[in-house]
Amino acid sequence: MKALINDFSLSAVVAGFIATVISYAGPLVIIFQAAESAGMSHAVLSSWVWAISIGSAVLGIGLSLRYRVPIIIAWSAPGSALLVALLPQISLNEAVGAYIVASLIIFLVGISGAFDRIISKLPAAIGAGMLAGILFSFGTGLFVSLQSKPLLVLAMFATYLLVKRVLPRYAVMAVLLVGCTIAFVTGDLRQEALVIGLAMPVWISPEFSLAACLNIALPLVMVALTGQFVPGMAVLRNAGYPTPASPIITSSAVGSLLLAPFACHGLNLAAITAAICTGREAHEDPSKRYVAGVVGGLAYLLLGLFGATLVSLFTAFPKELIAALAGLALFGAIGGALASAMAEPDDREAALITFLVTASGMSFLGLSAAFWGLMFGLVAHFLLGSRRAKQVPRAAAAGAQEAVR
Repeated sequence: MKALINDFSLSAVVAGFIATVISYAGPLVIIFQAAESAGMSHAVLSSWVWAISIGSAVLGIGLSLRYRVPIIIAWSAPGSALLVALLPQISLNEAVGAYIVASLIIFLVGISGAFDRIISKLPAAIGAGMLAGILFSFGTGLFVSLQSKPLLVLAMFATYLLVKRVLPRYAVMAVLLVGCTIAFVTGDLRQEALVIGLAMPVWISPEFSLAACLNIALPLVMVALTGQFVPGMAVLRNAGYPTPASPIITSSAVGSLLLAPFACHGLNLAAITAAICTGREAHEDPSKRYVAGVVGGLAYLLLGLFGATLVSLFTAFPKELIAALAGLALFGAIGGALASAMAEPDDREAALITFLVTASGMSFLGLSAAFWGLMFGLVAHFLLGSRRAKQVPRAAAAGAQEAVR
């Protein structure tokens, strides 16, 4: 605790808080859609929000303190989107059974150490290209939001540039304050939507069926590993943190397993929000950025306990404010990822392909753009690498012949 107090900084607190806000802003809407499509009661929806929030809080705080790294845990957003279409056909009890099976499979992957071995062989440029592609839409979303709220977004953008010049560590905090102030003054912050209410967990007895396991459990495992843990580890590696993936995956799986009966569909390593906490904006000293992970966990804890308040909070904020805040908070992460992706000349084309496929947002065979970006990039890396490997001996032989002459 003493070390945490000594390492405390306002910029890290702001980074952790913003990461949590952005975690809820978009993915939570998907959960509401899934709950509505399944005809869930308000009590079960509240329990779902409680479970994913408390799980993210406890895991994020524990892992950040254990490894002194800003580790942000969140629920599976691709998994939430998957459930929108699947839950109406499968009972909630069977879905919970599938959540348990998925958590057990991910747990086995974590303790086996196989994921660490795969990640260690991933070329740095490919990982950076995938990360840049994931974050790309958040950067462009800043300027797209100009169409509907030009005053709000331009003021936030100008604040970012001005404060970045004189006090770079506090640029994002200034953006948040200016955005909220303008939204309040212009009436865009709907105060009447705010309510106070606690979330209560509801136990759901699991039922196991082959159909639920095939249709829910296996897709949840795939999107968690390829769409969340791979880019999440890429974020940490790109920031210079050598933290092993195995304990993060194992801990997340255990948390998901324990909370599954309360409607938690899966917890995993965050990528987009983690990029906010691993950058220089959180702290100049990388060893002190873990404070952002702890603060993010505390924010999850508070918002998870007040589930009804949480829902109303994001109803009150204009969506343009959230979009602009996310884009500006991720500027540094996007720039760093692009620089790393293009830094190695031999991998530049492969990294570019990875970036373009991931940024496209395409989905094929039920797998996300991040997965396909990684696959296309690796294929390009190996094919182009083998071509260069053949060209080098030829060039060396030609040089030797020239020397003999």
